[in-house]
Amino acid sequence: MFRRKLHSGIVALGFLGATVALAAGAPSRTTAAQSEVDSRKAFGSKNAPIVMEIFSDFQCPACKTLYMNVWRQLQENYVNTGKVYVIQRDFPLPIHAHSREASRYANAAAQIGKFESVEQALFEKQEAWAASGDVEGTVAGVLDAKQMAKVRALVKGGTLEAGIERDVALGRSRGVNQTPTSYITCKGQVYPVVGPQTYEVFRAFLDQLLKQ
Repeated sequence: MFRRKLHSGIVALGFLGATVALAAGAPSRTTAAQSEVDSRKAFGSKNAPIVMEIFSDFQCPACKTLYMNVWRQLQENYVNTGKVYVIQRDFPLPIHAHSREASRYANAAAQIGKFESVEQALFEKQEAWAASGDVEGTVAGVLDAKQMAKVRALVKGGTLEAGIERDVALGRSRGVNQTPTSYITCKGQVYPVVGPQTYEVFRAFLDQLLKQ
């Protein structure tokens, strides 16, 4: 059962023993509608009542947990049904040696319509490429030769950095300092959710927002 309390401007919602720290939406915050969105890394209907932006690092174990334990159910039950519009944002952390390279390859894959395949491979095989640094080999495992040639050319072309930096700057402007950090926007209110959380926590909170 949810419990709600107000403390120093923070709304805490607890479900199944977990707590999600949610800040009441402030007019000064930039919302998804006001910031640039790469449609190739966005899922669902733009007209959905809820927008969820996820700032993520491909080398972050907590981001892998969110992807593996939450994303598929969220996509099936909320994104594909028109309830939630999800925007994937890059936020590679300096402490992870290969995360920015992974972001480059994921963004290159997005440009040829293969973002989801590469995102899945990067998260599922995170431990291997994080240890070896072989991001390229991981991506090559899920693309054919022609697709991989296009991705390599885009990565080497140096045009992808601007988009990654734009996401990083947006995250910093909102106070993101760890990944994953998600921003759930509904009816003008913005709720930051820090950490992977569980699907049950997200489900209960999203359902509560949809009932308002």
